[in-house]
Amino acid sequence: MELLIGFTGMSLILFAFVMNQINKWKNDSLIYDAFNAVGGLLMMIYALMLNSYPFLILNGVWTIVSVRDIFLALSRKK
Repeated sequence: MELLIGFTGMSLILFAFVMNQINKWKNDSLIYDAFNAVGGLLMMIYALMLNSYPFLILNGVWTIVSVRDIFLALSRKK
């Protein structure tokens, strides 16, 4: 189960990265930030399962920044 959570989170983050690099998603788009937020959250869960606190902090910051960007994108649409 741990590996499924880790691989899913990693896949979401890497997919968003690739989509950004091939200019399909902009780094300020809602979908890009949503994939990063969900991926980061899953990676945080994975880090907790492994008791890997540096990895937890890294992905916590990643998730917080992505969630902040989601709120900014949603507020721009209003």
